[in-house]
Amino acid sequence: MARLLQAKGWEVEVFLYGDPVKLPLDAKVNYDRWLALGGVFELNDAAIDGYWEDHPDTKIAIDAVFGTGLTRPFTDLAKVQLELNYWQAASRRNGAPKVVSIDIPSGVCSDSGQYLGSDQDNPFDYGVMSNLTVSFHREKLGHRLSGGAVGSGKVIRKSIGIPHQGSPNSTVSLIETLDTSVLKAGSHKYTHGHALVLSGGHGKTGAARLAARGALRIGAGLVTLGSPRSAMHENAAQLTAIMLHQIDGAHGVSELLEDERLNAICLGPGLGRGLDTQAVVVATLKARRATVLDADALTRFERDPQVLFDLLHENCVLTPHGGEFAKLFPDLAERLSAVADRGPAYSKVDATREAAARAGCIVLFKGADTVIAAPDGRCSVNSAQYERTAPWLATAGAGDVLAGIITGLLARRFSPMQAAEMGAWLHVECAREYGPGLIAEDLPEQLPSVLRRFLSC
Repeated sequence: MARLLQAKGWEVEVFLYGDPVKLPLDAKVNYDRWLALGGVFELNDAAIDGYWEDHPDTKIAIDAVFGTGLTRPFTDLAKVQLELNYWQAASRRNGAPKVVSIDIPSGVCSDSGQYLGSDQDNPFDYGVMSNLTVSFHREKLGHRLSGGAVGSGKVIRKSIGIPHQGSPNSTVSLIETLDTSVLKAGSHKYTHGHALVLSGGHGKTGAARLAARGALRIGAGLVTLGSPRSAMHENAAQLTAIMLHQIDGAHGVSELLEDERLNAICLGPGLGRGLDTQAVVVATLKARRATVLDADALTRFERDPQVLFDLLHENCVLTPHGGEFAKLFPDLAERLSAVADRGPAYSKVDATREAAARAGCIVLFKGADTVIAAPDGRCSVNSAQYERTAPWLATAGAGDVLAGIITGLLARRFSPMQAAEMGAWLHVECAREYGPGLIAEDLPEQLPSVLRRFLSC
């Protein structure tokens, strides 16, 4: 790389970390070729400390210290790491050199995105943060997960002539676009299914209405909001196209679900954590309809998650955020949050796969790096990073809308994995469509324009 840059007119200085005698053969050949053109300096803290002040014309610092095979923390070049991170931050303000990483920023585990040796509160203390990362052949999971998704900056993938054979792991895919073919078939409201969303009591109805609106906007033919008597007037005052049905307790749920046209159910948003919630969940799952479980429908089983797992079936989708995941799968959450001293580190993909296998259904582990896994090991990542970043999606009620969108897709007879993947992808696209200032109520209203954009392609 140094030779190519020099040939294009750049003035280049090369720093080597380690003993040149111990270089692999291909690296040694290139080392010797560079020596015929310029010198090689030893990379240590003293060499980099104050480098920019002494070389103010420096435009780019190329980080190629560690690559994808890193298995230990980046601890013995502390000042180098700190100086590069200072440059990366300062480059946005005062002309400091931009940092470009080769394959992955030094210190990042390419399998998990974790900065090895760092804790969750300070993930960038043990590795490099880059303005740009050039990944050869294909992206790594570490570019999309955890701290690596932030520390990599912008990621560009460049071919090196090796045939592309899918994702870094053949059973992990990156959700990159919408398969519009499955949305174009002709149909009517009854073939688009009937979704049921269960509401909480008086004063706790907003989350369920958000979910119901999401289900309706994604194209469920019919949507009914099941409401306890105490909240009927509250819900009726704010519903039009969504139907309303009084349901009091588990017995009321069982009676309503005798209507087999109700083919998808959303449980959890605003449902409450009282004793009756668990009974309602049990009654619903016994009907074995396609079901999304979120929020209170998950946390109500915190004391004994196995009770819930024994009821779940293959047509269920769990949509926990980090806190809810930790209540259902505390051992997996503990492993995920632990400091990784060696690589490959335990990743969000690993945790979600294990959770799906344990629960026996689809698990969608929410976040900017949403991971969706099936019990058979299939897994996908919906990344809201880089060009798809949407930080304004972190707003109250956004997850309720996501649960509703997935429920609507289940009503339309998408498979649970399809519904979870498509729902997560559309959720981010709706946030990007609206932009800053987004609140949860805005999300369902973006679906028509987002769908129109992709259906016209």
